[in-house]
Amino acid sequence: MTTIPISKRLQTIAAYCPAGARVADIGSDHALLSAYLLLNNIASHVILGELNEGPYQAACRQINGLATRVRAQVRKGDGLAVLSPGEVDVICIAGMGGQLIVSILQDGRNKLPGVKRLVLQPNVGEELVRRWLYENGWQLIDETILEEDGVIYEILVAEVGEPVVPYEGQDRMTTELFRIGPFLWQKKPAILAQKWEREKNKWESIKKQIESSARTEASEKLTHIQADLDWMNEVIACLQTDKP
Repeated sequence: MTTIPISKRLQTIAAYCPAGARVADIGSDHALLSAYLLLNNIASHVILGELNEGPYQAACRQINGLATRVRAQVRKGDGLAVLSPGEVDVICIAGMGGQLIVSILQDGRNKLPGVKRLVLQPNVGEELVRRWLYENGWQLIDETILEEDGVIYEILVAEVGEPVVPYEGQDRMTTELFRIGPFLWQKKPAILAQKWEREKNKWESIKKQIESSARTEASEKLTHIQADLDWMNEVIACLQTDKP
């Protein structure tokens, strides 16, 4: 294996790419994931997509420096517009907000037939991504949560299938599992409780700020926030006591 310095986050994403797959790396983060996939002979071919000139040039420099560059193409374009239908087996989209990932998938849904796997890492808005997958015929097959440099990341892996399957037989409603993650709820790793502790602390801080406001709409907003905080406290308690 040829070594290339990439993060634990990107290594985890790479591990979800099957050997020999043709991979699209959308928003390629200086092409580090693509370079790793090529140098370690995980991907047979990689297409890198970048929207802006600076990242596009950075990706070109990274790929052009590889002996395996003949197995890669760097393309400039918006989201999945850089792809032709049937051109790749796996699409990786990492390091963006969940809303942007959903927009990329929705706008490029005509490029998805033939794609076998999506590997998605939203920085925020994981719930939006899970809901989109559920509503568009993609079945979650695994989820990973990890912490690196003080930041918690979730990686979602989906294939075409029966979207309801990972949500069935669980003790949480589907809408709740969109937020938590059906596989993460089953696994209950310690880092998941930490994630929700951080989320709870953030909303408690927001609640205090609103409480100091004299605006008339503050009361209704506080009611919603308190209900959400109560839910988070209950989830955290389950995660801390109900280990698998």
